[in-house]
Amino acid sequence: MITEAWAWVILFLPLGSFLTSGLIIRPFFNRYSVLAGYVTIIAIGIALVLSIWALRSVVDNGGDLEFATRSWLEVGTLSITVGILLDPLTAIMLVVVTGVSLLVQIYSMGYMHGDPGFARYYAYMSLFTASMLGLILAANIIQFYVFWELVGASSYLLIGFWYHKPTAAAAAKKAFIVTRIGDFGFLLGILYLVLNADVFTGNGLEITTINTEFPEAIKLGLIGTSVVTWVALGIFAGAIGKSGQIPLHTWLPDAMEGPTPVSALIHAATMVAAGVFLVARFFPLFEASEVAMNTVAIIGGVTAIFAASMALVMNDIKRVLAYSTISQLGYMMLALGVGAYGAAIFHLFTHAFFKALLFLGSGSVHHAVGTFDMRYMGGLRKVMPWTYATFVIGALSIAGIFPLAGFWSKDEILADAWGQDGGVSQVVFWLALAAVFMTAFYMFRVVFMTFGGRFRGGADADPAEETGGESGVHLADSPAVMVVPLLVLAVAAVVAGFLVNPTADLGMVPIHWLSEFLGHGLVEVEVPHFNFAVAAVSSALALSGIALAYVMYSARRESSERLGEALRPFHILLTKKYYFDELYEGYITRKVIYRWSAGFLDWADKALVDGIVRLAGAVGRNVGGVMAHAQTGQVQGYGVVVSIGLLAIIGVVFFLR
Repeated sequence: MITEAWAWVILFLPLGSFLTSGLIIRPFFNRYSVLAGYVTIIAIGIALVLSIWALRSVVDNGGDLEFATRSWLEVGTLSITVGILLDPLTAIMLVVVTGVSLLVQIYSMGYMHGDPGFARYYAYMSLFTASMLGLILAANIIQFYVFWELVGASSYLLIGFWYHKPTAAAAAKKAFIVTRIGDFGFLLGILYLVLNADVFTGNGLEITTINTEFPEAIKLGLIGTSVVTWVALGIFAGAIGKSGQIPLHTWLPDAMEGPTPVSALIHAATMVAAGVFLVARFFPLFEASEVAMNTVAIIGGVTAIFAASMALVMNDIKRVLAYSTISQLGYMMLALGVGAYGAAIFHLFTHAFFKALLFLGSGSVHHAVGTFDMRYMGGLRKVMPWTYATFVIGALSIAGIFPLAGFWSKDEILADAWGQDGGVSQVVFWLALAAVFMTAFYMFRVVFMTFGGRFRGGADADPAEETGGESGVHLADSPAVMVVPLLVLAVAAVVAGFLVNPTADLGMVPIHWLSEFLGHGLVEVEVPHFNFAVAAVSSALALSGIALAYVMYSARRESSERLGEALRPFHILLTKKYYFDELYEGYITRKVIYRWSAGFLDWADKALVDGIVRLAGAVGRNVGGVMAHAQTGQVQGYGVVVSIGLLAIIGVVFFLR
């Protein structure tokens, strides 16, 4: 059984590698030194072993492991504690985060080789991993919020890692600012909790207390449903920002300016997964408010199809995957919104593997051709067989093709949404079903444009690439240090879904392990049933999407250019990303904030603030002049004034009596 001390070690190992790489290796060794990579890999590798131990301990214990919290701050009657919450959700997420992070760090040894910021890169990656692990382990919502903000700060550093590129610096700033909007809502939710903490018998800021006593307080009439709704919506605002849900999704595609392994870690198992984890962590609180649950479901469903539509027309391979991430996170949110807690975590689990695989596969392609623009790729199937095979596995998994991991988790979400009563569940079901077809189409559009046909020149032909007069094209598969993580993730993308949550209805195995395990925590999880009809329809839609992509981008029986021209207004709308950037940056930022708000504040500063100061000076000067004229030097005049003053004082005293 894992002890509390060893659980803390899971957090402190990557934190220690961050300090070692940043404060020792980078300043005192060569900044190109691979030592930083080895230190990070060893630290996260040990953290993975300890995470597996923690998972096994929670399984053996049949639920949560109780660790005492310790007082951190006392503010009046409010006690802020720190501690570790090790429940089934925490145990699963620890393994996912450390496992994917370890593979990304190994892959980075090849991808980042020779980069001047090599040691700095591994320092940032260690901090990023430590921040996510701290967030997962947190037992108190204030402790959770501290690591939540550290995740945002770490992502800022990694997205803007190549800070000499204006686009990378701008993308990092955009990510930081947009997610801060959501974080402000999260903070308001925490403040609402603080104001209502007196209804709790325990510490009102500890996550276990919030999840158990808030719903109970509603049943007893100690607190209104509206309070829970506002707290839940505040928390959800933070999740919208971090997980790139509409309307705070615009930062996530731009985050592709960071190194590709960073994109894999952000989009697979850390930052964007943190938003889904946040809602899952406080799921009993959300369940207590129908308004909050419906909001989560609708935002998730709309985001799933909204992001998928933009992925249809993108030519940058990483941006396609970025919009795919937003869409898949929408799936998870709609699952949580319809009450399918187990299905949401199951999809978060499988998504971590196939999305990391796809991003690392795109990095392998870039390593060979020197560009991310698919219009200059093609014909890579023969020269990059390992990358091709693993990428196709990832594409099949995300498309939901039997028997890969994505099929099982996506089918559970669709089946749960279909089986729920109520209009909202039915609406989001049809949105999710439409997104199935779109996902299969845009993913195999990527496959056929990247690996099929003939090679179209890579970086040598792409005018957007700056190769410095040196060819960026090296047509060969990536080195073993990059291919091995792809193979491991490919295996996980094939078998992970069936192994952790097999389907009893098919008569293959007796239990749903993941669902039953999650049910030992704070949330009651129903064992899902396999819905053959839903699975057949979703599979048919996925296969149809693949077939259409083949017709348009491989067989060339239908020209995508001609179709785009026929649907020109819609095509422009998608390529312009529904004009959200123009709305935010061109109208809200420039006109509302800069021109109107800043203009009003400038006028108020000059007319009101400076006017008051000028008025005070004028009054002082003029009153002084009047008083100067009153000083005549005549004693009898002074005597008259004193006498009048005394009489006035006496009159006031008598009047008040």
